[in-house]
Amino acid sequence: MGIKSGRGKILAHGVATLLVFCLSTGVFAADQLKLAIGQKGAFENAVAPLGGEVGIFKKHGIELEIVYTQGSGETVQAVISGSADIGVSAGTLGVMSVFAKGAPVRIFGATMHGANDLFWYVRPDSPIKTFRDMAGKTVSYSTRGSSTNTAVLAFKDFFKIAFKETPVGGPASSFTQMMSGQVDVGWSGGTILLDKVFDGTVRLIGRASEVPDLQNVTPRVLIVNLNTLEKRRDVMLRFMAAYRETREWLYSDPKALEAYAKWGEFKLEVAQKAFETTYPKADLDPDVIRGIDLLQRDAVQFKYIPKELSAEQLADLLRVPFK
Repeated sequence: MGIKSGRGKILAHGVATLLVFCLSTGVFAADQLKLAIGQKGAFENAVAPLGGEVGIFKKHGIELEIVYTQGSGETVQAVISGSADIGVSAGTLGVMSVFAKGAPVRIFGATMHGANDLFWYVRPDSPIKTFRDMAGKTVSYSTRGSSTNTAVLAFKDFFKIAFKETPVGGPASSFTQMMSGQVDVGWSGGTILLDKVFDGTVRLIGRASEVPDLQNVTPRVLIVNLNTLEKRRDVMLRFMAAYRETREWLYSDPKALEAYAKWGEFKLEVAQKAFETTYPKADLDPDVIRGIDLLQRDAVQFKYIPKELSAEQLADLLRVPFK
């Protein structure tokens, strides 16, 4: 009996030692999450990648696998198909549309509030000076269901003009097509292509925030595949904890801006200018959805959904705040 007891103590001690070793060295495998992120370079889209780089997500037991898309349409489809667990910066109206059709996606956070980050531009010699001059022109947006798609539809309605809205993909593709004359007006957001505005390569004609209602809503959100949400709730809770912590780090550590500039391949002064003028901390709050009534109205008006979602449907779709 004494021998067995001694062996038991030795075994228990060995297990405890192994446990401490695994915890201290990270031998235990972290939970993996696949992310589809629209538009590399936008400040809001840097939260997860930079949080991964500096070890914040690892601290919460999560390892991120990231792919970048050409816009919200691709992001949403990746989550619907299950090739991505989470979609970052998905257009809210596009998500409402696929949800209304039964797609297995849910909103569990916001990535951006307001619309001051989105801007449209032309070649320096273009006769277009403002949004009101776009009548009869070709005006770019990224993909169907994106916040840029919503914005150009809102331009038509607010400024009472008619033009051809044209899907072009991401900012790089938009720039190429605008400079080559395939479209009259290009689009971009945040820091992306801002250097082209500063050096006079292109001329900015306006920002989406010129339409007041666009400034009072949440145009882009975090979405999750329903299967992931139901079967890996603990992992999702830790993801959000890491996401919130990274947001705090971005606005408190001076080195964060340098990391952002390096990630987005921007000059530091360009990143600094965008950060100071475009991204107040409150606009990246993941735990609120602004202007749901306005979003519902626009979703119907722009034919994303045939009728407004019911209170029960909204409660199912919007898992915000996710805690």
